[in-house]
Amino acid sequence: MAASINPTVRRRRLGAELRRLRQISGLKSMEVAERLMISQPKVSHMENGRRAISPRDVRDLCVLYGVSDQEVVDALMDMARESGTRGWWHAYGDIPQSVYIGLEADAASVHAYEPLLVPDLLQTPAYAHSVIGETVPRLTAGQADARLKVRLRRQHRIYDPAGPLRLWAVLDESVLRRVVGSPDIMREQLEHLNALGAEPNVTVQVLPFTGGAHPGLSGRFSLVRFADGPEAAVVYLERFTSDLYLEKPSDVRTYTVMYAHLQARALDPGSSRRLITDAVKAHIAWAG
Repeated sequence: MAASINPTVRRRRLGAELRRLRQISGLKSMEVAERLMISQPKVSHMENGRRAISPRDVRDLCVLYGVSDQEVVDALMDMARESGTRGWWHAYGDIPQSVYIGLEADAASVHAYEPLLVPDLLQTPAYAHSVIGETVPRLTAGQADARLKVRLRRQHRIYDPAGPLRLWAVLDESVLRRVVGSPDIMREQLEHLNALGAEPNVTVQVLPFTGGAHPGLSGRFSLVRFADGPEAAVVYLERFTSDLYLEKPSDVRTYTVMYAHLQARALDPGSSRRLITDAVKAHIAWAG
């Protein structure tokens, strides 16, 4: 099987196609559940890509939806087989954010708002090590090491020669001032942030304290978009125990507008670099 297959994205695309076929058939998800003698949540989970779908499930759904083209059925069943594979990150054990990592691996762009920490994809190893060790209680050394390795490997997307990720990050000024690890770690991290911000596919903006109240005060979020088209997007809301993934067009539009307001409130990239440089100087003075 091709190494480029992303099971999370396969499940998501397969689920979207099955949802489309159900809607064409005129059936509601509850009716599908009753006819196949399965639970309605299972139907929803298959359609939103939250679980692997077996070829048998695909076959039964195609029969129910009246799909008579065998080539279509075979293609959907192939996608179901691929959706059951495991992504590279599963080799590191039980890693949180596994669904998000799968989406990120196939994304065309990510627009992230971070009020407290540098985004995962822009973290230095020392900063990431401190974040993982200091924010997750009762984490063993082995678990922390696995999470660090996964986080650093995720960063390869920024430099992927086949299609680098377009990353836009809006950071609250508190990200620059909060000392994670030590002043020396912060200096290195902020210098790294400025270096990455100079990459053509990475944009970093800082929302200063003087920006006042803004739509991001409700917390961090990311808009993940795919090459399928402007409507192919997911809003990711990270939580400590269970993450949220919003795909309804109305939700995506709401967060898109919120992000546009944050971009407008934030300093432009050049002014942001200067503020980051000022923060570097402050951490150097503190360390001295």
